[in-house]
Amino acid sequence: MGKEKEPSKEKKKKAPRVIGRRDKIDLPELDLSDVDAKVDTGAYTSSLHVRGIRQIERDGQQWVRFKLKHPSHPAYTNKKYEFPVYAFKRIRSSFGKSEKRFIIRTPMVIFGKSYITEFSLTDRSRMECPVLIGRKFLYRKFVVDVVQKDLSYTQKIKDLPHSER
Repeated sequence: MGKEKEPSKEKKKKAPRVIGRRDKIDLPELDLSDVDAKVDTGAYTSSLHVRGIRQIERDGQQWVRFKLKHPSHPAYTNKKYEFPVYAFKRIRSSFGKSEKRFIIRTPMVIFGKSYITEFSLTDRSRMECPVLIGRKFLYRKFVVDVVQKDLSYTQKIKDLPHSER
């Protein structure tokens, strides 16, 4: 008598979630919440607006020190942050200029879920949003509906108890 085959245990693929052209995200390791973010399928890497980028060494490892500052978000003060350097990559800006940028990894919370995300550090002061969410983050998780915006933020507000709204 031969062995009967077990039914295939295929992983059910989740359908990508709809995200709008803009939203608000949380960056818990930076103590920031409700930060404006632009969703950009033309950008591969996500980016974070910072100032005063300096490479430092800590215990023989490469780290980066920077300050956050953006007038549209009151929590974007001149507070200094230090993160381990995840990578150093050449990235072409939306203006066509190619530059080497530090890449850090930090959690980003969107739709109530935390994702470890790679961010290039750059001066986005000429941009409306201090955060840009690129294709690398979106891939297989989200599909962009350019008519929509603030879908995650709207859900976050709805999920708050009435006393916190």
